[in-house]
Amino acid sequence: MTLVSRTGIALLAAASMLALATTAKAQDSFGRLPANAVLVTPEGEILDYLPGGDVQMMRDRRGRTILVDSWGNIVATVMGSGRQLNEIRRRDTYANQGFGFSEQEYPEQWFSEPGDVTASIPDYRDVTPPSVERQALPNEYPAPLDENDMEALPQEERQTLPPAARITKKSSAEITALQVFLDREGFSPGVIDGKSGSNVTKAIEAWQQATGETLDPNNTDDIMERLRFSGGLPITTYTITAADAAGPYVAAIPEDYAHKAALPHLSFTSTAEMLGEKFHMDEAYLRELNPGVDFTIPGTIIKVINPGEMKKGKVTRIVADKYRKQVFAYDEAGTLIAAYPATIGSSDTPSPSGTVQVDRIAFDPGYTYNPKINFKQGENDKVLTLQPGPNGPVGTVWIALSKPTYGIHGTPEPSKIGKTQSHGCVRLTNWDATELAKMVSVGTTVEFLD
Repeated sequence: MTLVSRTGIALLAAASMLALATTAKAQDSFGRLPANAVLVTPEGEILDYLPGGDVQMMRDRRGRTILVDSWGNIVATVMGSGRQLNEIRRRDTYANQGFGFSEQEYPEQWFSEPGDVTASIPDYRDVTPPSVERQALPNEYPAPLDENDMEALPQEERQTLPPAARITKKSSAEITALQVFLDREGFSPGVIDGKSGSNVTKAIEAWQQATGETLDPNNTDDIMERLRFSGGLPITTYTITAADAAGPYVAAIPEDYAHKAALPHLSFTSTAEMLGEKFHMDEAYLRELNPGVDFTIPGTIIKVINPGEMKKGKVTRIVADKYRKQVFAYDEAGTLIAAYPATIGSSDTPSPSGTVQVDRIAFDPGYTYNPKINFKQGENDKVLTLQPGPNGPVGTVWIALSKPTYGIHGTPEPSKIGKTQSHGCVRLTNWDATELAKMVSVGTTVEFLD
């Protein structure tokens, strides 16, 4: 793919996502942002929400306003006006071609076949970002901090992990290979979507901590060689079965818990959603790999992630690190054997502090909503019983803790793990929660690190 076409694709992708941006009227120390300000991530995504957590506002060397997380990574650049993206759209000469490129076939060597090995990865289209649940924006940004703000949290309350190397400009396919490698190793990057980000960085750091090695995320040849020994190439083919197409599925999952309680089950809403979770993928990414495919037809051969075998071991200690938004699993010898990105509590309903224990483990659990002891959801003021299913409030797994009403569990929205807040519990992707649940037992200690 030529540099010109790469640039055109990136610009077109940005233009097509402009509709997602909402007005940002927050006040910061640099003055009021334009009413139609746009937050653009380093990957070219447009945010229609204000990033939460320990995100600070600063200026870069070019004088641009940027949002930076607690590791010093740029979360987003504040563009002064949506006009900049509109100009890109007007200049673009592509028409009726989605993001402006023709259908692209994958080389045969990209797919996993016995004995096939390759150290290079072809380029393919950037992923259409998943929809974002819209929320009211806060009135103000956090106050900007100075260069010593990283020391605001006492060092004794932090885990110091070997820092990950910065990922340079890599193709979506190369990032996918990195994500698959980490996923197979038990150091989850969350949903596999071909994008770099904080979840990938945290997974690399945890892997380095566990192995004592240094992983170069920019060395694709090395990553492909590692994949060869852990299950083969990162993308394989899968034939949709009659059972896949049959479901059961529901038409939609309502937001209101009273309406949820009226459903016979909280299963997937489509074959594509089910397949995305089965293969640890973002659903939009699955569709991107298989343009125009009808996932409801049995016998259809599709391209999917090849995540490998589930991690095995006996976990005797769990650390839920609120600062890093990550869960660490240790064996009896104190060895770190797995780590998962997590959503841990919120300012309104914080997670516990200190040490608790695993009380019980439930797979495919139902959910009882009680507004007197849980959070308040909508206008619901009565106890409600919600049926099991991956789209239930706690997903497919509930690891109950000795502190009542708190637990480690799955989620119906895996793409938001590590990026949003929960109602006091520890939320993982369904597949990560399932993997962890099969390694813990009643009595396993769970330490919450502030």
